[in-house]
Amino acid sequence: MDFGIFMEFENRQGNTQAESFRNSFALVEAADAWGLDGVWLAEMHFNPARSVLSAPIVVASSIATRTKRLRVGMAVQVLPLNNPLRIAEEAATVDHISEGRFDFGIGRSGFPRAYEIYGVPYAESQGRFREALEIILQAWKGETFTYTGQYYQFANATVSPRPYQLPHPPLRIAANSDSTFTWVGERGYHIFVGLRGMDIPELRVHLQAYRKAWHEAGHPGEGNAYLRIPVYAGVTEQGALDEPYDSATFYFSRQADITRAALGRPGMSTTEHRLEQAERLSSLSYQQILSTKVAFGTAAALIDRFRALQEELGINGVVAELNAGGLIPLEHAQRTLQILTHEVMPAFK
Repeated sequence: MDFGIFMEFENRQGNTQAESFRNSFALVEAADAWGLDGVWLAEMHFNPARSVLSAPIVVASSIATRTKRLRVGMAVQVLPLNNPLRIAEEAATVDHISEGRFDFGIGRSGFPRAYEIYGVPYAESQGRFREALEIILQAWKGETFTYTGQYYQFANATVSPRPYQLPHPPLRIAANSDSTFTWVGERGYHIFVGLRGMDIPELRVHLQAYRKAWHEAGHPGEGNAYLRIPVYAGVTEQGALDEPYDSATFYFSRQADITRAALGRPGMSTTEHRLEQAERLSSLSYQQILSTKVAFGTAAALIDRFRALQEELGINGVVAELNAGGLIPLEHAQRTLQILTHEVMPAFK
């Protein structure tokens, strides 16, 4: 099983933006030195209180030059917010700079605020995402082509460079809705999943649908799923449960607020479904969070937790959020990374 960390380049309280970059890059360099498989970068717009990671493809390029063996991935690049030809050029460039250590995680985001500020209708997000993906894959062939779609039209485009990894970097698509799991499986793409909006039994059902669609489309193997999950490693079992309490409870409360804020916006799923999701998130007890949403514990407990998740969900990788909620001290996040790489990962390699 592969292990990575999810990074927002968060703004911890009291830090300057320069310190946010410096601290995050220090964590990346430790991850490279300690043998982590990869880092995955969020795309965060117009939220200065939370993150400085508004240009993840630029940061990915910097990480590629700072590290020797670590893979760097997008988690995820929001395709409808930029021109797909430009995305194809930039992603292929990072693939070359990293000499093939780049993973292209993509999605359309479940929340409309950035779309509204950019002036892109969220109701068009699904159509724009699918057209953009078609264009990027065609562009990476390095041949001159013309495209006429509902949202994008251009003639005689030839993108350079082609990716370092041929035919292209590994693709991984984020899925949150029923239809997306099936769509990704039908097309034979790897998938990103998480536990913010659903619990483990729900996710198991969705992954079964993904693999069913995968098989019915005739793709070899079983597909490939990475689970994004908050992870906290403590020296003692009680400390591992108590220390992240404030940050974890805030994390899911914030997620409930974000979900409510999107209610009724054009292009969103039914109001009833979103409202139910927000209510579930806001009413979670800490015990429910521990049992269905996170992986907190000592090294031994985390090994047991990941083995259980691997058995129940059939996941191929874990993408750990070391600071879910933004209130975990930097030294504790570093400790979690050290325990994860030195004591947990070897049990799965």
